[in-house]
Amino acid sequence: MRYPDLEIDLLRAFVAVAETGSFTAAADVVHRSQSAVSQKVLRLEEILGRRVFDRTSRTLGLTPDGERLLTAARQMLEFNDRIMRTWREPPASGTLRLGVSEDFIPGQLPKLLARFGRLYPDLHIDLMTGLSCNLLEAYDGNRLDAVIVKRGGAGGRGRVIWREPLVWLASADYQLDFTRPARLVMLAPPCSYREMMIAALDSVRRDWVAACTASSLMGVQAAVAGGLGVTLLGRSFVQEGMQILRAPELWPALPMTEVTVLGEDRAPDLVQPLIAFLSQSLAGHDALTLAA
Repeated sequence: MRYPDLEIDLLRAFVAVAETGSFTAAADVVHRSQSAVSQKVLRLEEILGRRVFDRTSRTLGLTPDGERLLTAARQMLEFNDRIMRTWREPPASGTLRLGVSEDFIPGQLPKLLARFGRLYPDLHIDLMTGLSCNLLEAYDGNRLDAVIVKRGGAGGRGRVIWREPLVWLASADYQLDFTRPARLVMLAPPCSYREMMIAALDSVRRDWVAACTASSLMGVQAAVAGGLGVTLLGRSFVQEGMQILRAPELWPALPMTEVTVLGEDRAPDLVQPLIAFLSQSLAGHDALTLAA
């Protein structure tokens, strides 16, 4: 018995809806209209003879069959994309000395690098992670081919690939006392987070004290989760046991943080595949907005 074919564009639309949580957001990811994405999902359900989404006027979620399909669909898309890259792009090979800031989606980075490695098996990554200032020093010293760092520290250089809101973070049970100076958890200078945190509080004349100074972002997270004080980080750093503080008059509004890639002119054959991969992979991530 011959079964009908599962068309790649139907699966791509399905995965986009599943990962973004809405047909509107998925339309932006796959560069189609919302109605076109809806039709593709309906066509997929027709071919499968199963519903993949539970839809109401207010909610959208995967059915059990949809959850099973999502894993297989991602594998099929990855296989399809790997084949197309093999035929349409020169194979990336060699060693890429890559520096990645600790700011860059800490919960997703290992998965992204693992998937990138599967797509480009002939490319070896010599990875360094750390603070943006240290990575930029290594890059400027020609010890790295490319870096993914905060734009502020890069002095406007590179291509912006990611923007994320900055938020005030505290432990879930942290007791706020607005009659006393804000207790801050911060990195040692030089640090743009530290500078923005101080400037923001000074703008509303909010007194503060340094309750904890950590040597890494992991240390900052641990101190905040442990209730030592409040800090300023990107929204992707929110984890279980933390809360985002929402009191504009005492915790002033914050700008977006931008992440940029440097190295396109230094190792274009190796860096371009990385940028293309990140742009595709991060398009549905709800904590960020990709640059055009």
